[in-house]
Order: sequence, then C-alpha cells, then structure tokens
Amino acid sequence: MQDLVIRDADVVDGSGGPSYRADVVVDDGRIVAIVQEAAAAGCQRPNAMRELDAEGLVLSPGFIDMHAHSDLALLRDPDHSAKAAQGVTLEVLGQDGLSYAPVDDRTLAGVRRAVAGWNGHGDDVDFDWRSVGEYLDRLDRGVDGRGIAVNAAYLVPQGTVRALAVGWEDRAATPRELERMRRLVAEGMEQGAVGMSSGLTYPPGMYAGDAELTELCRVVASYGGYFCPHHRSYGAGALDAYADMVEVARNSGCPLHLAHATLNFGVNEGCAPRLLSLLDGASAAGVDLTLDTYPYTSGCTTLAALLPSWAADGGPDALLARLTDDTTAARIRHELEAVGSDGCHGVPVDWDAVEISGVTAAHLADHVGRTVRESADLRGEAPWTTARRLLVEDRLAPTILQHVGHEENVRAIMRHRAHTGGSDGILHGAKPHPRAYGTFPHYLGHYVREAGALSLEECVAHLTSRPAARLRLPDRGLVREGHRADLVLFDPRTVAAGSTYAAPRTLPTGIPHVLIDGRFVIEDGRRTDILAGRAIRRSPV
Repeated sequence: MQDLVIRDADVVDGSGGPSYRADVVVDDGRIVAIVQEAAAAGCQRPNAMRELDAEGLVLSPGFIDMHAHSDLALLRDPDHSAKAAQGVTLEVLGQDGLSYAPVDDRTLAGVRRAVAGWNGHGDDVDFDWRSVGEYLDRLDRGVDGRGIAVNAAYLVPQGTVRALAVGWEDRAATPRELERMRRLVAEGMEQGAVGMSSGLTYPPGMYAGDAELTELCRVVASYGGYFCPHHRSYGAGALDAYADMVEVARNSGCPLHLAHATLNFGVNEGCAPRLLSLLDGASAAGVDLTLDTYPYTSGCTTLAALLPSWAADGGPDALLARLTDDTTAARIRHELEAVGSDGCHGVPVDWDAVEISGVTAAHLADHVGRTVRESADLRGEAPWTTARRLLVEDRLAPTILQHVGHEENVRAIMRHRAHTGGSDGILHGAKPHPRAYGTFPHYLGHYVREAGALSLEECVAHLTSRPAARLRLPDRGLVREGHRADLVLFDPRTVAAGSTYAAPRTLPTGIPHVLIDGRFVIEDGRRTDILAGRAIRRSPV
C-alpha cells in the first residue's frame, strides 16, 4: 500500500496549464499516481496508509528559491521555518560571488569577514570543509547528521575563486592565475555545483574584467551549468550592465540567469520595457537566459557595498584602514554624496532611503530600524559620520535596506516569460528584509489574488517548473507521475506573507502543508522535526 493519498486537491501542476481536481498518490518519496476527478468517476479511488483531505486547497510543486543566502543558516538552524513555512523546498546558495567554498584557511577568513552582514561571523559553525564537494557533503550531513530543513543547490562563487587564486587586489589576473581559476571552477562543477555566480559590485569579484568572466563561463558551459551574475550596476548604468552580461553569455556560450533583475533608483523609473526588450532580443539571437526577482520595491545589501570599489582594494582590512584615515574617508564621502560612487551605482547616496537593518555589535543595536539620517539626527551629526562609525565599529558588518524601487518595474519584470522567483533573503540581523520570510506567499497572496498581476497557474510555473528547468532537474518542478514529491498545499483565498518591514520575521498564513520527498516538513501549519533536505548536485551533461 502507498504511503499517502492527497484527496480532492485543486492541482496547479507547475506547467502553466489550467488547474484540475485530482487525488495524488505518494509513495517512497515520489508521485506514483494522479487520478483526475473525471477519470475517477465510477472507479475505486486509490488507497494509502494515510489520507489527507485537500478540499479547498491548491496542490502545487514545491517552490524553488533561485537566490538564497542560507549558506550557514541551513547548518545552524534545523527549523529554518523562514523558508520551509513559505513552501520553499529547494534553495540555490553560493550567490553574488561570495560564499564559503572553495577556500583555503586564508581565503575563508576573508570571506567570513566580507559576508558577515549576510550570514553573521559564523562563530557557531564548524567550517570543516574547504572544497565545493566537501561543503555539499556537509549539507547532506546537515544538523547532527540528520540532514537539513530544505534541499539546497550551490553555485561556485567567482569572487571567492578570485580571492583564492588572485587575492583581494584590484588588478588583472595573470595567465597562471586565470588558469588556476579555470581549474577551481571546473573542480566545483565536477563536485556538483550547478553553475557560477558573480558579485560584480562586491570585492574581489568586481575586479574581474569581462574577458576573465568569459573564460570562466566557458568552463561552466562545458559542464552544463549557468552563469548567475549580480551585475555591475543597478542604478545609472543598470541597462548597460545587463547588456554587458548578455554579451558575456553570448561570447562564452553559457546560459545566463540574471540575479535579482530589478531596476531601481529614480533614473530607472519606468525603464522595465527597455530591459525586457533587451532580453527578448538576446533570446531571439540564441542566448539562453532567465532571471529572478523578489516581489518588493526595496533592496537589501551591506552598508559597505555603497562604498567606491577602489576603497576595497586589498580586502576588508585595507578598507577599514581607509575608513579610519580622515583624508581618505573624506574622499569616500565626496564620492558617495556628491558624485555617486560605483558602489552607489552612479547615484549620489540618499541617506533618507538607507535604513540600518542589522548589526553584529550589541552597542550599535539602537541604530537598527532607523535610516542613516534619522540615526545621525538623533546624535546631532552628519549622516556620513554615523555611517562611517557603523562601518568601523561593526567591522563592515552592518546590513541595510534601500527604499529605491518602483512598483511598475517590479510588476512588468515578474510577468516576463523568463522570470523565476528568488527571495535574496538575508536571514541575519535584527530587522531583515521581509522578503526573507515572505517572498513566495507574497507572490501568491498579493500579486495573484489581490493585484491580478499574474494568474495563479502562471505564477506557480514561475516558482516551480521554470527554475527546475534552469537547474536541469528533470524530476522536480512539476506535479507528474514519477517526479519527486516536493509539494505544497495552500489556500488560495488566504495565503499571504505575514512578514512586514515592521515585523519581518512573521511567518506566512494559508500554507498548511509542505512535503519534501514525500515527508511533511510543515503539517497543519506547524513545523515538524523532519529534516528531509539534502544537497542537490548538478546533473551530468
């Protein structure tokens, strides 16, 4: 007898096609039968050891978060309801060119400092890996050898690779260093990575020229992977930066997945049609491309990311030294406030739009939840003075929200046929962006039910089968016989993100059941103690 039958569900199968009513039978972690209502008339209905009445609920494939920053969270937090409660059954890690493999001891120390704002310092994690394969093995073991909360795939982080082969200096790689980077990327792909990410506004990845990226992308393409860049500008140069990444993909033959493909700041208001026209033209010319977005108008990054790239030359210690030098700090301030540094994407910083969302030093906690200007006004000082002190005293770790987006751009981009969902969820910090806890129910509740920006069937396809196709996962992303039973049951009338800017860690409503490999990780709206997640490795070419 089979393990489970889900009765009378409204199946939205991830294909984008119309929903249908059916019983879905699960056994040994896979979907073994789908009996549609019409076919069941006059026939004996399937039996199983357990029955779940899904009357009034939609059954869909599990959601795939194409842009996640849970690289350490999955190892330190067995509950991980931030994602599991949203219906996320798979996350893609190693984003923005900076993560924790491949490394040596020196590189690991630098990376831990560089991304402390994303994941904390990691003092509570045993970094008992160095290669990509060892990190994936650690994900398989997970918490106390029991696995992890949700499945996870990994991108080779180009910035980490550059730190390992070249260092943190702003210079071109030598031929020998480039060959070492090619080998490191190849090794990561052979060990199971699904592609390569870049963070081209973060050191040291930002110091790579297009020719260097193209060479590394050729390696990725040879293994059937994809290139996922956080490109060089999201402000004044955004459209040119998107076009630049399209050219890297065209010249390398590597599939392209544009990370958090937003258009922010005043200079880009109403520019989504221009971006989509660029992407359509590239697709027509043969470039294999997809993108992801989060359904919010504000962004989230580190405060240090606003600084000009030259200031970070040499790594975190060099940046801190420049910030503590009054003359150099004055130059940084001028570029931020008067010119618009490359870190600010060519737009002079608006301290009213920069909100402190997290710090690691306890004595700085009262800054969290205030804009930099508000915090400065309380202290009777200039905003730059406050920002500089935060950077120095918290060792570059503060995270920020930037309220710089445009609703019409968000809606236009999410409708595009190449679009997928990605939370870009930074879980660390006292007041994280609500997207970390709310991206997927916010798509379903707000943009489908309330705004009508997408049909339910289309939205589910964006969150399931499209990302599964990009990841080359032939048995996930659809409700199909033989597919993995990564499934979500939600109420289309009530599903909603509970998280807000004021209360960002509130869990969603209207998602009573989530299964990974046929095992309930959310049951009757509550997190179970099941750790069904594992590392998802690249499928062979």
